Amino acid sequence: MPRRTKVRCSSGPVGAGSGGHITCVLLNSAVGATVTHIPYRGLGPAMQDLQGGRIDYICDIVATALPQIEGGTVKAIATLARERAPALPGLPTAHEQGLTGFEASVWYAFLLPKRTPEAIIRRLNAAMSDTLDSSTVRERLRSLGMSVVPPERRGSEYLARFIPSEIEKWAGPIKASGVSME
Repeated sequence: MPRRTKVRCSSGPVGAGSGGHITCVLLNSAVGATVTHIPYRGLGPAMQDLQGGRIDYICDIVATALPQIEGGTVKAIATLARERAPALPGLPTAHEQGLTGFEASVWYAFLLPKRTPEAIIRRLNAAMSDTLDSSTVRERLRSLGMSVVPPERRGSEYLARFIPSEIEKWAGPIKASGVSME
């Protein structure tokens, strides 16, 4: 069993239950860290406290942390996505650094009403894929530190498997952390 280490962690922009907080919860669970959660009212104050050494780390998306990383005021340790971030190609993933199989990344999906006709689903999926494959959109997303998912991860069949696996992956650490809807 890994040794438990006490650290101070910010959840970033919106506090308990936010994407940044839950990402830290999953990471802490994976590495066996006991963390004192310090909520903030925004990323600005959290980043200032990180730069000032008043907190030990934050879990943030590349797009908002990139100016501080490039400016050398904070040090990026790892990306938590499956692949390296296009904006930080020299920064290894957590998986590459020994946290085998770990992935915590932001993802977006089009969700439609249950009875949406299949023809409409196919047409919207094709339009979305064409947009993501355009060089203009691809380059803009990369400039923001975002990755474009490959075509095999874009369809409704993939999402039908992926969403339940995400719920399963995140449920245990969230429950163990004591985060609630209140």
